[in-house]
Amino acid sequence: MVREDKSTWKANYFTKLAELLEEYPKCFIVGADNVGSKQMQEIRIALRGKAVVLMGKNTMMRKVIRGQLEKNPDLEKLLPHIKMNVGFVFTKEELTVVRDMLLANKKAAPAKAGALAPVDVTIPAQNTGMGPEKTSFFQALQIPTKITKGTIEIIQDVPIITTGDKVGASEATLLNMLKIFPFSYGLIIQKVYEQGSIFSPEILDITDDDIKDRFMAGVANVAAVCLQIGYPTIASAPHSIANGMKNLLAVAAVTEITFKEAEKLKEYLADPSKFAVAAAPAAAAAAAPAAAAKVEEPEEEEDDDMGFGLFD
Repeated sequence: MVREDKSTWKANYFTKLAELLEEYPKCFIVGADNVGSKQMQEIRIALRGKAVVLMGKNTMMRKVIRGQLEKNPDLEKLLPHIKMNVGFVFTKEELTVVRDMLLANKKAAPAKAGALAPVDVTIPAQNTGMGPEKTSFFQALQIPTKITKGTIEIIQDVPIITTGDKVGASEATLLNMLKIFPFSYGLIIQKVYEQGSIFSPEILDITDDDIKDRFMAGVANVAAVCLQIGYPTIASAPHSIANGMKNLLAVAAVTEITFKEAEKLKEYLADPSKFAVAAAPAAAAAAAPAAAAKVEEPEEEEDDDMGFGLFD
């Protein structure tokens, strides 16, 4: 197979990216640090039919986007985020579906000296199976150990690397000796673009219930403020009406004034025994289970003694 020259490859790349920007209404900007060619191929295969992955030089991507601004000015929002080792994942599917597929295509990787730790790393308490001659590795990292049956045993969990720290040579060597692969690498979603809007991937975790809860919390705040300052709104009107009704009932209770809603209240106040009549069914219902339990207890004792002697 004859490989195309550089100018032809660039022209084809420009055409492909321009077509993808026109065809797809949404995409992810993804970071590709520590992702090898084999893993990238596996990601492309996993996303086949759902999304298209396109990597490239930042200067080339910016040039194509600037060339498309006349057709779609909203693409300018992508430019500030094209930096470092990034690429695009174009899709027409639900963003959460493609996001989950990207997260699923991560590979465990060993800690390499000089790499920045993406997560905290803790060595769990365990018997390492190593001989006493390896004790110096653990002493250098201040990991408490003891010798058990001729092997080194870590006696407690020990945090060894913090997120953002550079992995040292000793930490990397020890983790590899323990066969601990603490990191995982894949395409990391940095920004999401959808129909002219660009936002953080955390937005995709917001559910309809979250939106409803936030909205209702806002309505409650508006109602509280309006009630405090006496300014009626749709949010505060139901509370104002309820509070007004309570005030009217209070006035009716201590005066001769009456109205339909206050008649029952006045009736109860005139004859308090009706409170007892109303409460009697509820009290009886609550007492019934307790009485049943008391009746059952002697039966259980009789069953235990019936037909059996102490020395049978």
